[in-house]
Amino acid sequence: MDRRIVTGLAVVPLLAGVGLVGPAAPAVAAAPAPVARAAASPANELYVSGANCSPVADGSEEAPYCTISAAAAVAQPGQTVLVQPGNYPETVTFTRSGTENAPITFRAVNAFNGWVYVGRTNGSDVTGTILSLNQVHDVVVDGFVLYGHNASASPAVVIDGSSRVTVNGIAAQQTKVPAAVRVSGASHDVTISRNWLVNLNDTGLPTIVVDGTSTGTRVVANQVTAGRIRVTDAPGSTVTNNTVTAACGSGIDLAGTSTDAAVENNIIKPLDDRAISCKVPVVDGAISVSAASLPAVADYNLIDPTAGVAPYAWAGTTHATVEAFHAATGQGGHDIAADPLLDLQRGGMRSFVPLKPGSPAIDSSNATARGVPATDMLGNAHADDPEAANTGTGNGYHDRGAVERVVGFDWSTQPFRQTVGGGPLDGTSRSISRSIWPSDGPVGTFTYKFSDSKFYRVTQSPEETHRFRRAGRACAYVRTNFSGNRDAPGSITNLCTVLGAHYTPVSPTRLLDTRSAVGVGTTTPIPANSDVVLPLSSIGGVPVARISAVVLNVTVTEPTTSGFLTVYPDGAGTPSASNVNFVARETVPNLVTVPVENGKIRIRNSSGGTVHVIADLQGQYSAEGQGFTALNPQRALDTRTSGGAFPPNTTRQLDLARQIPADATAVVLNVTVTGPTTSGVLKVFPSGDAPPAASNLNFVAGQTIPNLVTVPVVGGRVDIHNASSGSTHVVADVAGYFGPDGQLTYVPNSPVRITDTRADPNRGNHPLNPRESITAYANFAAGSNCSCPFVAAMVANLTVTAPTTAGVLTAYPTDEARPSASNVNFAAGETASNLAIVGTGGGTTLYNNSSGTTHAIADQAGVFIKPLY
Repeated sequence: MDRRIVTGLAVVPLLAGVGLVGPAAPAVAAAPAPVARAAASPANELYVSGANCSPVADGSEEAPYCTISAAAAVAQPGQTVLVQPGNYPETVTFTRSGTENAPITFRAVNAFNGWVYVGRTNGSDVTGTILSLNQVHDVVVDGFVLYGHNASASPAVVIDGSSRVTVNGIAAQQTKVPAAVRVSGASHDVTISRNWLVNLNDTGLPTIVVDGTSTGTRVVANQVTAGRIRVTDAPGSTVTNNTVTAACGSGIDLAGTSTDAAVENNIIKPLDDRAISCKVPVVDGAISVSAASLPAVADYNLIDPTAGVAPYAWAGTTHATVEAFHAATGQGGHDIAADPLLDLQRGGMRSFVPLKPGSPAIDSSNATARGVPATDMLGNAHADDPEAANTGTGNGYHDRGAVERVVGFDWSTQPFRQTVGGGPLDGTSRSISRSIWPSDGPVGTFTYKFSDSKFYRVTQSPEETHRFRRAGRACAYVRTNFSGNRDAPGSITNLCTVLGAHYTPVSPTRLLDTRSAVGVGTTTPIPANSDVVLPLSSIGGVPVARISAVVLNVTVTEPTTSGFLTVYPDGAGTPSASNVNFVARETVPNLVTVPVENGKIRIRNSSGGTVHVIADLQGQYSAEGQGFTALNPQRALDTRTSGGAFPPNTTRQLDLARQIPADATAVVLNVTVTGPTTSGVLKVFPSGDAPPAASNLNFVAGQTIPNLVTVPVVGGRVDIHNASSGSTHVVADVAGYFGPDGQLTYVPNSPVRITDTRADPNRGNHPLNPRESITAYANFAAGSNCSCPFVAAMVANLTVTAPTTAGVLTAYPTDEARPSASNVNFAAGETASNLAIVGTGGGTTLYNNSSGTTHAIADQAGVFIKPLY
């Protein structure tokens, strides 16, 4: 086909890539597919899921480890191991350490769809210590439900010879064991916090044991049932804000030489020894402190006297009342002897015992006591009960014990939007959660599920940011609960937005050339009505799973009959849209932007004959790269008016300093060849590079043909090379650029036909008349519950077919004046197409600038959006 239109054309904002036909380029080796490795070391998170694990696990969300032990063997400082709900019949020995500023964290994701159970689960015969932390430092273990063996004589958790270790939020029901948690071996700076620990059978045995000359241990905000907290030869221990239902007398016992201890804000409720079977001698003293452990601080404790147990056994002397204790020692001046009014146990295996209204523990503790936690056992801040007098220190309304009384909450979720100051695919969910009473911080536990994630996330933060893998509709499911997901459904919302990707250009890379077996295993052309499946790997270090779309220059050559190519994502049905139209024996290129699914794209030959296809990679859309700035077409080059035609086989540098900023990374040009004296190809490439094998425009003598080009810029410059034996004029219009100040991001879609005058019943399927226009509307179905951004432009392949005379098709925003530029140049009787980026203000107008009729088709490839913060 011969496109002999000679017209002074420029071109409207279009999108593109670099490189097309020309001689066959050598194959470019693709990066190897990722293989299983010890750990996803660059990541901040490792995943464990017994139900969804991978035999080639690397700890990523896509390929989680099967066991906690597997993650523990490879975890690095600063990483968080997220263990998903399920049963883990194993014992775990933690041997790797973090650093003081980058601990290793093992977190059970106890969501409302299940909890994390470790140890003797599902009828397994696991024995021994379930969690062992020996000679490690800077490790956090959080939230696990532990099952010990009935016949085991080992603690559920052992911390030995370790430092800066935290065991938080676990639940353990132990039988026939000396302790649920033991800290020993000269450990230091260990924190045991917010745990639910139950001694089932051997009543009176200690539940938390700190010994072995350990120093600086903090035991805070725990609930201990039918047991005690025993500290032996462990100086500097802090026992604060615990709730202990004490069997056989003592609830807190400082023995041996445990000097410089602080015992404050605790609730001790001794059980009636007559109703239980004690396995140890009964101690007459809810809090017992040996003489060798003095000096020690004891104050603001609430001790229930109803079981007849003395509140203190201090340095060998039993004090029958808190008043007598204070008078004799000067300690306990703010202690209370009263029924703490503990409510019914709630929460199943991860139980807690709240306070009843009117409890003397409410708003009466020492807010400045050593070791006071910022939040209680359930993760809630301190709240001021309006029915209780504020008798505590500090703000006056901290409660004693492990659970703060908080009744009534205000909760709302803000629209889900792109993260301010984040990347293009970062979305942030923000909630407002507070007690209806005055409080000193946030309340609630937040469970998040993002639409492209396999797993839930659980956190105390009302704000969570997530980087989505790919552009498109992005949703955040949020559940707020005020018992740490132990009971009650809480409040639920599901909000969405649409996120777009940034663009990263690459040096033109030939991915497919059926003429020379590049990308395929044969030089056989593509048969009639058949697909080529083109697998992709990482591009510029970005894994293919996180690539939203790729930009290709796709060229048809040597077709035996007329037809068209359709380029579309793998896994989708074949769309009705087209990308490259051709006739027999023609070589035709066109720029294509196509989503990537399953790591692959498909190219379909919709013709009755065979065809060879070349595909050159120009760039990719992902979270990396830069945003787009659209410009009204600005002419940067016209050799008809300045400089003269390109001589044969010459290169010229094009300086774009007047059109784009110095830090632009790529420019979008509409490049037109007109008046060539022979056939040839035109190549546009980064300034200073050698001309690539790929080309941008293929032309024959006398032809006028445009194509869209997206090319990397070097110092604001690009080079243009005329690869032919004749001269040609070249016109180049700047349509936009990618750079740090680019505000527009790209949302691809599988090609969708939005306009086709051949199948428009409102027009009677008639073609466009001379100088007639129609309006096309971008297809942007964002769905429900969406805080959606503004669609600034659409990317569409524009096609003219069956024109009766030569002319041009111009696309422009309906609410703007028609420009003099064009998008598609056509001759009578031909089918011609070109990719375009066109503004969508009030719709997009397609104008037939010719003296004859023509059909017009628009196939949308995606949209550019302006982020909504």
